[in-house]
Amino acid sequence: MIERYTPEDIGVIFSEDSKFQRFLEIELLVLEAQEKLKLIPSGTAQRVRSKAKISIPQIKKIEEKTHHDIVSFVLNLSESIGDDKQYVHQGLTSSDVLDTTLLWQLKDALKIIFVDLEDLLREAKKKAKKYKDTLCVARTHGVHAEVYSFGLKFVFFYDELKRELDWLKNLSKDILVGKISGSVGTFAHFPPKVEEYVCKKLGLHAASFSTQIVPRERIALLFSLFSLVASSLERFATEVRHLQKTETAEAEEPFYSGQKGSSSMPHKRNPILCERICGLARLVRGNMMTAFENINLWHERDISHSSNERVIIPDNCIILVYMIRKMAEVVKNMKAHPEAMMAHLNLGGGLIYSQRLLLELTKKGVGRPKAYDLVQRLALEAINEGGSFQEKARNNPEVRHLLSAKEIEEIFDPEYYLNNIGHIYKRVGIE
Repeated sequence: MIERYTPEDIGVIFSEDSKFQRFLEIELLVLEAQEKLKLIPSGTAQRVRSKAKISIPQIKKIEEKTHHDIVSFVLNLSESIGDDKQYVHQGLTSSDVLDTTLLWQLKDALKIIFVDLEDLLREAKKKAKKYKDTLCVARTHGVHAEVYSFGLKFVFFYDELKRELDWLKNLSKDILVGKISGSVGTFAHFPPKVEEYVCKKLGLHAASFSTQIVPRERIALLFSLFSLVASSLERFATEVRHLQKTETAEAEEPFYSGQKGSSSMPHKRNPILCERICGLARLVRGNMMTAFENINLWHERDISHSSNERVIIPDNCIILVYMIRKMAEVVKNMKAHPEAMMAHLNLGGGLIYSQRLLLELTKKGVGRPKAYDLVQRLALEAINEGGSFQEKARNNPEVRHLLSAKEIEEIFDPEYYLNNIGHIYKRVGIE
């Protein structure tokens, strides 16, 4: 991933130095396990650990000839450990090291993602509470629907992200597995206890089954969950973008002192953070499709997955962390404009109360189809001829025959629509 979108703490997990240090640690743990099982002489693991040195530039130089990163790594490591080099990588295949490193990296990346999602959830929860009683208009199809709570927009966001975080945590035990089982996964050259020892030390589960590689449906599942999170971030970012439009101006993402919105138009304050989140979500979903393509490998494996995984796995982890942090910044520092919300709520002279008028008429014994036609006629008159829908209802003889002036007035009370939202908050876990 380019530097612009790479937070340092997630970027370092997928750095070249981190990767090769993980290779080394896995090789050393394999030696420890083999020594415990008396497969190699006592003291070997400690001697190798005390002497082991690797040089990434030297590994790269060797790879120019070998065209194989693990072979180059083993050759470079062997230069520093003398006679004990005969025991290094004994019985292993490259994917034992590569895949176990990869899942170890993903484990560490998920720790960061979990913390960042929890931080974002806290910010969304704060805003949900803050704006619980802030009235706004809900829109369906982009058209005014009924009275709404601005806080419910954050409740929606909180609920979906919390669910996705739970899915990630619950499924991670099935996704985060290591593999130390030899060339085609048969443990032909050492017992499964070696794999169990190494995986336990790294905080991974041992794969229940592997060929030369860990089967790739695990990565596809993880990327499906990443795509869900990215899509939820995109959905809320799109909401902010709509609310920030000049014609709406109900809320906006932060705009900082000294920030410039346009190189040519000094007045511009554009929702660039939310637009960036939307753009990066497309990349996360695209990488998910590549992960699904990687499930289909020849026989016990080929390496058609290997080249693209070197790109999509670091990129997706890095992108997701970046997106979550930017969204937390947006939620924490966004500006809301309740006065604009109220102005839009009153736009149309009460049209958004049409359903309540309909229901009150049915309570007075009017059949629903007849009541619907009456209310719709009044609404269309207000839209096509101008004037207030509330006035149209108040002055209509049929309505006045059934409803008193006080009853009509109560129909147009926006607070009525928030009577039960406390129950929604409680269901979601925001109190």
